[in-house]
Amino acid sequence: MSTLHAGYFTQGLDADPELAAAIRGEQGRQQDGIELIASENIVSRLVLEAQGSVLTNKTVEGLPYGRYYGGAEFADAIEALAVERAKQLFGCRFANVQPHSGSNANAGVFLGLLKLGDTILSMDTAAGGHISHGHPATLTGRDYTIVRYGVSRESERIELEELRALALAHRPRLIVAGGSAYPHALDFAGMRAIADEVGALLMVDMAHFAGLVATGLYPHPFPHAHVVTSTTYKSLRGARGGIVLWNDEALSDRIQYGIFPGVQGSVMMHIVAGKAACFGEALRPEFTAYNRAVLENARVLADRLAGAGLRIVGGGTDCGLMLVDLSDAGTTGDIAAKALEKAGLAVNKNLIPFDPRPPEAPSGLRLSSNAGTARGFGTAEFATIAEWITRIIRAPADAQVIAEVGGQVRALCARFPIYR
Repeated sequence: MSTLHAGYFTQGLDADPELAAAIRGEQGRQQDGIELIASENIVSRLVLEAQGSVLTNKTVEGLPYGRYYGGAEFADAIEALAVERAKQLFGCRFANVQPHSGSNANAGVFLGLLKLGDTILSMDTAAGGHISHGHPATLTGRDYTIVRYGVSRESERIELEELRALALAHRPRLIVAGGSAYPHALDFAGMRAIADEVGALLMVDMAHFAGLVATGLYPHPFPHAHVVTSTTYKSLRGARGGIVLWNDEALSDRIQYGIFPGVQGSVMMHIVAGKAACFGEALRPEFTAYNRAVLENARVLADRLAGAGLRIVGGGTDCGLMLVDLSDAGTTGDIAAKALEKAGLAVNKNLIPFDPRPPEAPSGLRLSSNAGTARGFGTAEFATIAEWITRIIRAPADAQVIAEVGGQVRALCARFPIYR
């Protein structure tokens, strides 16, 4: 072997100092700050190692034991393991673990089960829905006829009578339940009844509560949903990617072909290995304890913020996320998010229902207890986090307050190290 090739196989990240510095910087940011963004979590070292394995060298297309490429013996075993664990975790008959993201999972289901131009009834992003469910800026929004439902102005919750009226008026082929900023439990049985009444399929996107579903702490989409999609990294605390789950064998070919070759090509086997790892972790009793803590911590965070005079949209949360209304706090979501980030508290600005402000400078913040709970924070820590958030929201331009809170954030994080 030449010296050149020997070096190629042995050199590590230190061979690229610029890249190494950025990665070390990100690790430091995660260690020294508190992650409160609902779309993020902290994976185990097992998931990290699976995703960073030699599987990144392997290309496969098609389903296990029916690939288009050779040399797939171990890739087949890993994907089959991920599929079996997903089925066991969610109590369903079929699973596709190949989607590169939750958006890909949704797009594949739409392509497999619908015709272009068919009507989809989904939650408006302004009310908490996800852009992949038909936002006009996405391919889904361009390829299908999208009708949007929202929430009640009074309760800030989905009203089934309004949903039924829209379904009867527009006769959708698919009704989508779930979103990215809806903190309340969904009535899957009621939504299925509406779907049946108009001859529609019901799809549930459980990306933000899949971990709670897996551990029996949130209503289960099955047997009501025809198909369920999810990411695997938010509430499941695993690899970045998506999954599709279903029970009706008659839908299998359409869903499988919708994913491949419909919306994506070869499988990212290193990510599938990470999914297998996180599904295995989620089948352990410790994952149930984690999700109980997620709920308890989220409720403490919401209650303490409300007690400090910040309005919680809908009055609380049934999952790990919540929306904080800043309309009466003298600031906006973008300003508050930037100030909080300076203190080491990562959140995201977010629209609230019936928000009079634009998405770039909305009236709300979206918060989550998922990542903080993963690193070991309990109710005492989340009560303190609520105090810090309140202080900064009340004085987002006060450099001294931001510096004081930032020092306290770093001190807390030092007590809860990640990736020792």
